[in-house]
Amino acid sequence: MEWLALLLFAVIFIALLIGFPVAFTLAGVSLLFALVANLFGAFDMAFLQSLPNRVFGIMANETLIAVPLFVFMGIMLEQSKIAEQLLNTMDEVMRGIKGGLGIAVILVGMLLAASTGIVGATVVTMGLLALPTMLKQGYCPKLASGTICASGTLGQIIPPSIVLILLGDVLSSSYQQAQLNQGIFSPETLSVGDLFVGALFPGMMLVLLYMLYIFVKAIIHPDTVPNNIGKPVEPGLSKRVLGSLLPPLMLILLVLGSILGGFSTPTEAAALGALGATILALLKSKLSLKTLNTVMRNTLNVTSMIFLIFIGAAVFSLVFRGLGGDDLITELLTDLPGGVFTAMLIVMALMFILGFFLDFIEITYVVVPVVAPILLMMGVDPIWLGIMIAINLQTAFLTPPFGFALFYLRGVAPPELKTADLYKGTIPFIAIQLSVLVAIAIWPEIVTWLPSVI
Repeated sequence: MEWLALLLFAVIFIALLIGFPVAFTLAGVSLLFALVANLFGAFDMAFLQSLPNRVFGIMANETLIAVPLFVFMGIMLEQSKIAEQLLNTMDEVMRGIKGGLGIAVILVGMLLAASTGIVGATVVTMGLLALPTMLKQGYCPKLASGTICASGTLGQIIPPSIVLILLGDVLSSSYQQAQLNQGIFSPETLSVGDLFVGALFPGMMLVLLYMLYIFVKAIIHPDTVPNNIGKPVEPGLSKRVLGSLLPPLMLILLVLGSILGGFSTPTEAAALGALGATILALLKSKLSLKTLNTVMRNTLNVTSMIFLIFIGAAVFSLVFRGLGGDDLITELLTDLPGGVFTAMLIVMALMFILGFFLDFIEITYVVVPVVAPILLMMGVDPIWLGIMIAINLQTAFLTPPFGFALFYLRGVAPPELKTADLYKGTIPFIAIQLSVLVAIAIWPEIVTWLPSVI
């Protein structure tokens, strides 16, 4: 009765589309299927006896402590107005370049991505700060909105990314499971740090291609990009650059450098980042009890939501496995003509389509645990697989009609920005992301070379 596993997957998907909370949908629907299947003798309730151990494993997982710490770091930088100072300064620095403000938005989005790792926070912050300025300066609404959405989604791939931390946790379990199924009883490990290193080159490729697109657009269609060359810059620019750019840049280098240099784990680096962001806010006199209260409440909300999904996902995976879903998916993927290539193509296409409707956390905890062990057993490199999934999910953030970055920006955009322009503006950036995904598929060394060296 393996078809029950596919029916479970379909019912959860429909419930999520209707709008039910993710954690309760995963756990509730799975338990309901387990009870019904048990009545027909198709499910052994003994599978659920390991649930307490799963929950305790989540509680004891040191890697996951990085989630609230990085969330705290990002929200603290957002609340302390450091992003606002960054954008204003970068705008002044880029005035001698065609499309300077657009390029400045991408660079600030990159820095925010490397300091927050939270797409929603970055898109909303950039939407509030940059979008009115870009429209006022005469930028095409499509280009302005697309640039902000795309730069905001860099938080998906540029370390320290919450997505990579969650993916690292899921893929680590899948990698060990795949090796044990192959009879390897001293399995190799996959760490979040490995994914961070593997994501560096693809992340920088996206940033460079975004900026190149803005620059080319300014040359080919100058009517869509205003020319601010020659606009006067107030004296003291060097001092403002040092004051607004250097502190967050040093914090980013400290956090990432400690991970890449092997001096700390991602969790320890996250604690360093949270402390550093608090000190920066304190030095800039932006830290008050009210700000601290807001930061801690927002951190608690985001973290509680994520960890509740962990528990729901644990219930789902146990029931799915108990219904024989793992064996069914293994047969489906391994029996495909074309082997690994076809299997990867179908999985990537499935995730891209699901990204139209579901959040990255839902895909990470519903789809990835099902397909990753099979792909890893087929010989796929775990770091390469993780980055392919991350960029695919990043593209899903931009894809109309349900791309979450579009929702975030629509919520803070001025009324004169049409939703149609918002959707059309993301299309070139989706094409850029898909081209990077194809490049990584053709040349896996873009991802795997740096981790192998380090």
